Amino acid sequence: MKEHVIKEVKPGSIAEELEIEAGDVLLSINEEEVEDIFDYRFLIQDEYLEVLIRKADGEEWELEIDKEYEEDLGLEFENALMSEYRSCCNKCIFCFIDQMPPGMRETLYFKDDDSRLSFLQGNYITLTNMKDKDIDRIIRMNLAPINISVQTTNPELRCKMLNNRFAGEKLKYLQRLYDGNIEMNGQIVCCKGVNDGTELKRSIEDLAKFLPFMRSVSVVPAGITKFRDGLYPLETFTKEEAEEIIDVIEAYQKQYYEEFGLHFIHASDEWYILAERPLPEEERYDGYIQLENGVGMLRLLMDEFEEAMAALLQSEKYTELKESLNRTLTIATGKLAYPTILRFAKQLEKAFPGLKIQVIPIRNDFFGETITVSGLITGQDLIKQLKEKQDAGEDLGDTLQLPSNLLRSGEQVFLDDVTVAQVEAALGMRVITVEPGGRDFIEAIINPQYCSDRDNENFVYIQAYQE
Repeated sequence: MKEHVIKEVKPGSIAEELEIEAGDVLLSINEEEVEDIFDYRFLIQDEYLEVLIRKADGEEWELEIDKEYEEDLGLEFENALMSEYRSCCNKCIFCFIDQMPPGMRETLYFKDDDSRLSFLQGNYITLTNMKDKDIDRIIRMNLAPINISVQTTNPELRCKMLNNRFAGEKLKYLQRLYDGNIEMNGQIVCCKGVNDGTELKRSIEDLAKFLPFMRSVSVVPAGITKFRDGLYPLETFTKEEAEEIIDVIEAYQKQYYEEFGLHFIHASDEWYILAERPLPEEERYDGYIQLENGVGMLRLLMDEFEEAMAALLQSEKYTELKESLNRTLTIATGKLAYPTILRFAKQLEKAFPGLKIQVIPIRNDFFGETITVSGLITGQDLIKQLKEKQDAGEDLGDTLQLPSNLLRSGEQVFLDDVTVAQVEAALGMRVITVEPGGRDFIEAIINPQYCSDRDNENFVYIQAYQE
C-alpha cells in the first residue's frame, strides 16, 4: 500500500480539527489505496469519509469525517503529485531542454510529460506516454482542462517531430477526450519548413473539429538557442514569414468566431513583434486563455498599464507625487518586450518630471541572441551588460527593476544560479522584482519602498516547449 507523508496541515481545516499533524502518514481513504493526487482529489469529494492515518508513534487512527461535498481536508503532502513524476519519452526536434548548455542545475534537464501536471499546473503534454486506462481515468474523474502539445495532426509528421514512432497513433486520444466532454487546450510549436504552411492549416482545421471542447490552440515559434550542435537543423522565421503565419491564423479566427463565438486559434506575441504588426485587441484573446504560452501577455500588460496610468493621473495624490518624485532607476527586460516597456517609461517620465528611467534590453548571450523573452535572462548577462554601461559613465540609479519571472520559483535565484544578492553586490544597486501587471509596474516606479513577496512562477516558455 502506498503511503503519503503529510507536509502541512492548513490552519482552521478539517484536518487540524481532527488533530492530524505534519509528519503523519495517509494510508487510505474509504479503504481504497491512494495512488496519486488524482485519486486523492477524487476520493475526498464525498460527504462521508473514512480516513486511515498513521501517527508518528506508529499508532493508526481511523477517522470518520462528515463534511460538505467537495470540501477540502486541508492536507499538503511532501510529494505534490503523491507519486513519481512521468518523464518524457520523446526527443522533439525543437526541445528547449536539449538546447541548454551543460553544467546547469540537474532539475533544469528533467523533461516532464505528466498528465497530472497538465491538470494541476497547466503544463502541456504530448499524450505519448499515456494508455487507454489513463484516458479512461481522466474522463471518469472529469480532470480538466488538459493541455496538449499537438504540434501537428499529420500522424507521420508527428512521429518525425517527436522522434517517437507511437506519436501519430496517440492523436486518437483527442477524439476520446472530446467524446468524454473533457475541456482541452492545444499548442503547436511551429518549426520553419516542417509544420508550417499547408501542414499548419491542416492542423488548425483538424483541431477545430474538436470545438467546443478544444477551447483554444496557440501557435508559438520554436525557441532556438545557440546550443544546437548535432540537433535537427532549425531556422528562425523572417518578418515576412511571421506575417504569413499571422494572416493564416487571423483568417481562421474570423471563421471560427462567426461559427462558435470563439477565436480558437491564437498567435503568440512573438509573431506580432517579429512581423512589426500591432497586437490584437483584448476581445480577440478569448479571455487570455493561452496567456502562459505568451499569447496576449503584452496586450494585457499594455491595457493594464493604460488603465492604471489614467487612474493615477486622475487621483488626488498625483499633484503631490508630481512635485516630490525624484529618482533615477533602471528597468532591464528582454528584447521582445523592450519597445513596450520603453513606451511606458516615456509616459511616466512625461507625467513626473523628476523621474528618469533607463530601459535596457538585455542581449541573451547565455542562450543566444535568438532568445528574446525576459523570462530567460540570466544573472551573468545582467551583470555583464549593466556593468558595461556603468563603466561607460551611464547613470543607472540605485534601483534595478526586473520582471518576477526571471527568478526561480520561490527563490532569489536566476536561471544560471546567480543570486539576487550577487547582482546587487556587482552593480551596487538594489534589485526589485515586480509582479506581472500594469498596476504593479507603475507602483514599483513611483513607490521606492515597493516589495514583491510573490512566489515567482518561472520557465513559462520552457514549460511550453518541454517534450
